[in-house]
Amino acid sequence: MDEDTPEETGPSAPAGGPREETAGSPRTDGGTERADGPAEEVALDPWGSASVGDYADLFEEFGIEAFDDVADDVVDPHYLMRRGVIFGHREYDAVAEAMANDEPFAALSGFMPTGDPHIGHKLVFDEIIWHQQQGGDAFGLIADLEAHSARGMSWDEIDEHARNYLLSLLALGFDAEEGEIYRQSDNREVQDLGFELGSKANFSEFEAIYGFDGETNISHMQSVVTQTADILYPQLVDEPKPTVIPVGPDQDPHVRLTRDLATRVRYFKVTEAFASFELDDDERQLVRAAYDALAPDVEDPETDVRCEDAAAWLADYEPPESDRESVDLAAAKPTALDKLRAGGKEPLRPRVRFFDRNATDEAFEALIEAVDGEKRVFEGHVDAFDLTRDEAESLAREVEIDHGGFGFRQPSSIYHRFMTGLTGGKMSSSIPASHISLLDDPEDGYDKVKAATTGGRDTAEEQRELGGEADECPVYELYAYLLAGDDDELTKTVYSECVNGERLCGGCKEQAAELMREFLEDHQEKRAEAEELLDDLDIDLDSDRRGTGGEH
Repeated sequence: MDEDTPEETGPSAPAGGPREETAGSPRTDGGTERADGPAEEVALDPWGSASVGDYADLFEEFGIEAFDDVADDVVDPHYLMRRGVIFGHREYDAVAEAMANDEPFAALSGFMPTGDPHIGHKLVFDEIIWHQQQGGDAFGLIADLEAHSARGMSWDEIDEHARNYLLSLLALGFDAEEGEIYRQSDNREVQDLGFELGSKANFSEFEAIYGFDGETNISHMQSVVTQTADILYPQLVDEPKPTVIPVGPDQDPHVRLTRDLATRVRYFKVTEAFASFELDDDERQLVRAAYDALAPDVEDPETDVRCEDAAAWLADYEPPESDRESVDLAAAKPTALDKLRAGGKEPLRPRVRFFDRNATDEAFEALIEAVDGEKRVFEGHVDAFDLTRDEAESLAREVEIDHGGFGFRQPSSIYHRFMTGLTGGKMSSSIPASHISLLDDPEDGYDKVKAATTGGRDTAEEQRELGGEADECPVYELYAYLLAGDDDELTKTVYSECVNGERLCGGCKEQAAELMREFLEDHQEKRAEAEELLDDLDIDLDSDRRGTGGEH
């Protein structure tokens, strides 16, 4: 979940503007497109050059959900959310709910110190800081173990780059007194947690998720487990809580692995059940539909809805063929029918089921004792008939923590689009003109923007007649992602004037270049002010570690 050098920020979706919005068209608010560009294979590599041809593919292939689905639940959303720069999420609704109800939540992201912080990193800095300002516990980490093992960086180089990252984070507004900043190599709790999580992971899944093979060094694999511990670390502080990890989509493999490991180390698994037999998630959804359809028509739903009745109803039910979920349900229907028919006259009665996953004998006995109301105890699980699913989850977590377990919640995540290089295509650290470092001289930042590729026409006459192509313009993207700040009206105005032929590229770049110069001047003044604050923090930026590092 670290943000790396510019070449690893990958291609960006072109920015959008005021026109009718569809699944693959631009925003209507001066934001960015939902989907873009020609078809291209999706490749999410945390250490390589990430490739996303169409962001909508991430929803289908990796199960990332559209941020629009939860956007209305966010009070006073950040401008990156409003403009569609933040395009996807995993279970962010849990964080949004905690935020709205003034309940504990946290935000964490990390940075691999392999170069200077740049404007792509600012997206993540801003997302962490915004969540802190909304009342969340905020964590910023330096992924120095990963930089050493996966990139072969020397510890002197890591120290220098780490200092620059942290100065920018503080200069942009991170409150170090309220939040926490740390290095992986100095955080023993993270390393100990990584050791425990590693006992639930194996090489075959590292091979499947990351493409590791016999040439991958062991420290690189260890750094992955350390990152999963980083992601769960906020839940070691005070209590398990909803936690969001703001990242680019290239870091999603880390999030997926961590969500799995957070579940595997839990003492208990809580599911919805209906009878003595087990159901998978899709089968359970079908059986729930059958029960809900039959229960209103019987005198006593606890005894009068039978498995064979549900089978008869389900046999005639056809899930609509509209999305991936429906396809999965259709595939699950035959096995659900088999289980219901085998159940015969057994009553179909909703209950929550606690499975003993990793619990000690004492913890399992304590859970049995803690379940109020009607319950049935079996060798490996307990069925409770008077608890809701949420009540059961809370009870299981409470018992687990009381008996030495972690009680982790699955972490949430939000995903922002990659920024386009100023010269077009991907940003690259090997092409200085393609990116702007937060350490660049303000005049150099001005010059880079003035020299940037645009979405303009070949001549001013064509521009006035046809309008510019803001959706293909790295300069417009600078406005949407950075330069306009919280001013949505500026992005709307720039977009509208561009596509309507009222704005020519020379004047547009001049305005953007001036704003970039002002931003860099202001940021670097604040970096200088943050020097003393950083020196006062308990962070060792003069490492005495030794080693040659690995390589990817």
